[in-house]
Amino acid sequence: MTTPAVPGTPRIPEAVHKRRWAILGVLMLSLLIVVLDNSILNVAIKTISTPEPTGLGATQGELEWAINSYTLVFAGLLFTAGLLGDRVGRKKVLLAGLAVFGIGSALAAQSGSPLELIAFRGVMGLGAAFVMPATLAVLMNVFEREEQPKAIGIWAAGVGLAVAIGPITGGVLLDHFWWGSVFLINVPIVIVAVILMVVLVPDSRDPKPGRLDLVGVVLSVIGLVLLVYGIIKGGQLADFTDPAVLATTLLGLAVLVGFVWYEKRADHPSIDISYFKNRVFSAAITAIALVFFALMGVTFFSVFYTQSVRGYTPLETGLLMLPLAAAQLVFAPRARLVVDRFGVRATCAGGLLVIAATLAAFTVFDKDTPIWLLEVVFFLMGAGMAHIMTPTSVVIMQALPREKAGSASALSNTFRQVGGALGIAVLGSVLSTAYRNGVEGELRLLPESARHTAGESIEATLGAAARLGPRGEALVSSAHDSFLHAMHVTAVCGAGVALVGVVVVALFLPGKAPTPPDQDAPAPADREPAGTPR
Repeated sequence: MTTPAVPGTPRIPEAVHKRRWAILGVLMLSLLIVVLDNSILNVAIKTISTPEPTGLGATQGELEWAINSYTLVFAGLLFTAGLLGDRVGRKKVLLAGLAVFGIGSALAAQSGSPLELIAFRGVMGLGAAFVMPATLAVLMNVFEREEQPKAIGIWAAGVGLAVAIGPITGGVLLDHFWWGSVFLINVPIVIVAVILMVVLVPDSRDPKPGRLDLVGVVLSVIGLVLLVYGIIKGGQLADFTDPAVLATTLLGLAVLVGFVWYEKRADHPSIDISYFKNRVFSAAITAIALVFFALMGVTFFSVFYTQSVRGYTPLETGLLMLPLAAAQLVFAPRARLVVDRFGVRATCAGGLLVIAATLAAFTVFDKDTPIWLLEVVFFLMGAGMAHIMTPTSVVIMQALPREKAGSASALSNTFRQVGGALGIAVLGSVLSTAYRNGVEGELRLLPESARHTAGESIEATLGAAARLGPRGEALVSSAHDSFLHAMHVTAVCGAGVALVGVVVVALFLPGKAPTPPDQDAPAPADREPAGTPR
């Protein structure tokens, strides 16, 4: 004889429960500007590199650091930001992060030199680091457990929307205003988000935070910053064997090992390292990192493919990426239905296989490939991503206690950013090396002093060819052919990484939970991922 299930007492206050969808809308607005800024600068690169007064006359290296200073600070502080949100209150951290992000955006728009732009982009990264993990942590505290997968799916769809809106917004603004408008647009959005957040969003925190683990915080920040800096520098130099790159990367890894060692022995650790003994939790984190490794790498080279080889404008390039966002908007909220039918393992493995196939599809693209094929690839890529991000996010957020939601979100986003930075650095290095090897022979047309710089990227080569006039036509053709070959090589590497993710997911993520024999009986323990901490 079974005991009837006793309905659980709602843990969310009724007033908060009634406005939960409005709160989700505010969180997504906050998330939108943070994620959007990761991609919006890409379309403004050419404009910023032109001499004043049109741009800032930034060099190739300065442009890379304008992009990477944001990522470096963002990834390095995500974990600490989630930790502070758990302790002082997620709403307070969100408001502070938005304010810093808005101030950084206004200053970046008025930059008078590339160095100022690099510095102010770092300020924006500081603010963004405190916004990203807090949005997901607040979400977990305004939705009941049964609604969390649906809410996380909508949240994940918002990330996809922001990825596509960035290039489109940047292209529209550059068609009508000066380059700084791509940053100034953030300010009114921040003001609206702050007002709505003050009115609608409740505060939450860890009820038993204990002492702040200052040593752990410092070690995690230093380790992550050194590691990400080494990755970025290796990609910039296209040489991971450079002594400075090796020293910085290895030192970062050593500090992170020290962080893990210290956390295992601390009385009040920043994060309980024992959570990583849960294979499901660790596999989900790894899957997210591998997805962003592959996707950030392909996004990096696809922008050059559409603009430098195919001749599309920044706005047209942004519009070409709409299918990627549309697929995420359609499939991310519905991915939970696929999980209910087939299980987390099959859903995520299928998504990763789709991503591997779409990356491999880039190996057949050339200068004359019908553009609709690229649109199909982007749509399938977005669908694959939606069926990975939503299930893994649910697994990660439900694997840790609710009061640790900020730490769980920060861990997820940290691995996402580090995976993306690795993707740009490693796959960017593959792209750069293969490209230089292909175009090297034609660079003999240039003075010896100009050959190294002209071989750094397809844009540098095309700029050098333009200065040669009619004599540079052969160099343009060689640049296009060399880039296409380099893109094919890079795509194969990205597809290989996605296939590694398939293996990880297939081995460690849970399958479909069995249906309880008695629907009136309490749900069995295996309704949740095996090994989930309670």
